[in-house]
Amino acid sequence: MNKVPLAALAAVVSLIAFHPGSSVAVDAAGPVGDFEAAADVGSPKIAGSAAYNPLSQDYTLTAAGTNMWAQRDEFQFVSKKLTGDFILQTRVQFLGKGVDPHRKAGLIIRATMDADSPYVDAVVHGDGLTSLQFRRTKGGATEQKQFDVKAADALQLERRGTRLIMSAAVFGDPYATAEIADLTLPDEVFAGLALCSHNPAVVERAVFSNVRITRPAPANFTPYRDYIGSVLETIDVATGARRVLRRSEEPLEAPNWTRDGAALIYNISGRGENRGKLVRFDLTTLQPATIDTTPNTRNNNDHVLSFDGTMLAISDQTAGASAVYTVPVGGGTPKRITPNTPSYLHSWSPDASTLIYTGGRNGEFDIYAIASDGSGAERNLTNTKGLDDGPEYTPDGKYIYFNSVRSGLMQIWRMKPDGSEQEQVTNDGWNNWFPHISPDGQWIAYIAFGTDVPAADHPYYKHVMVRVMPAAGGAARTIAYVYGGQGTINVPSWSPDNRQLAFVSNTGSLK
Repeated sequence: MNKVPLAALAAVVSLIAFHPGSSVAVDAAGPVGDFEAAADVGSPKIAGSAAYNPLSQDYTLTAAGTNMWAQRDEFQFVSKKLTGDFILQTRVQFLGKGVDPHRKAGLIIRATMDADSPYVDAVVHGDGLTSLQFRRTKGGATEQKQFDVKAADALQLERRGTRLIMSAAVFGDPYATAEIADLTLPDEVFAGLALCSHNPAVVERAVFSNVRITRPAPANFTPYRDYIGSVLETIDVATGARRVLRRSEEPLEAPNWTRDGAALIYNISGRGENRGKLVRFDLTTLQPATIDTTPNTRNNNDHVLSFDGTMLAISDQTAGASAVYTVPVGGGTPKRITPNTPSYLHSWSPDASTLIYTGGRNGEFDIYAIASDGSGAERNLTNTKGLDDGPEYTPDGKYIYFNSVRSGLMQIWRMKPDGSEQEQVTNDGWNNWFPHISPDGQWIAYIAFGTDVPAADHPYYKHVMVRVMPAAGGAARTIAYVYGGQGTINVPSWSPDNRQLAFVSNTGSLK
């Protein structure tokens, strides 16, 4: 098993604020995880509490409280003061059978800590009711918008200008959304996690996992000129449990998992002094180290390990347009493989004899293959009008999976290694990119963009999903709801034991 070592998990605690210990209750005066305080709102007869576990990165709340409704509220609130636009996310689970069917747990944004404050929340009730609730004025009546989704356990609440947008899903499904556009809240608000028992004599408990506070890119940012920070994460594919490994003000991209399970390899983009570097991130020490590829210092997010883990193939644009090179995994002087540009690498063949990549030729982007030692001419594998991209060999070498816009939306396709028998694999309402096949060949992971994004584009800083589906065929399921896009999962990022994926989400500074 190549799980992240316990030493690495313990080191994570240095990255985030917490009280020492594996699970620690805190009071209103102290921070809890990524939040500033935990306190009861509305003075419930029985005090609530909050605890944070820095190993699992989960929050456990206990709470009593009459209700969160009508003209006043009573609940336990784990909060952080935030200004401007932001996104809150969580998965939530009640613990125990519960007493009142209308106990509530979820995300909340409030003008003040007063019991009758204006607010908006995204909550799930004990009986499965899922709703967007809001109070427009101090002491005013609570209103709500109910979702058709029942018993949602994946919640998101976003403030975007004057709009408050709730998204909810039963984990594994895409989000459904609802919003209000005319609720006035101050610029500085209290935002975070909420739990209410809906019975003043009863204490309920709930666990909040995969909690994220995200500062999105400003609306006026210029793509590929302006960048925000990154969060390097792993996810358990079976359970959906996510873990933060590193936060960075720099834009990290495209983590590969080394074949020994000991490290991740990613690139740094952006405009800083580290732009174009490749980095090896040790999963035991949680320390990064630069991989020397001099003179190639403008590496793209297209770096891929050979199946035996000894070599890297990279796309680099130091000399101008992007070309494909190979280099030992520990670093060294890269060898140029593709004479034609632009060429964007995506996969080695299992026997390391061939590299496949996306090439821009004569106004079209298609998939090409070339001998990995650079001998011989490149071979054109696709020639359908429109973008073909993201090719990757299956571990047995029998197929190449890729994404293509030829059917309208961007969808996953596959073909034989010689380009024959091209067939569509996905056919849904999303734009699906970058299929990555698990080491055992049983699963395909990919990133899905919404139709708010042009089919042939995969931009930074969008709401996207990481999804997995059986390679033998069957329904896809969402395993992560991510603010990211370009650089999130461009390269093969499965752990060697097939249990985890590494990826990057994005956020600006919350300071």
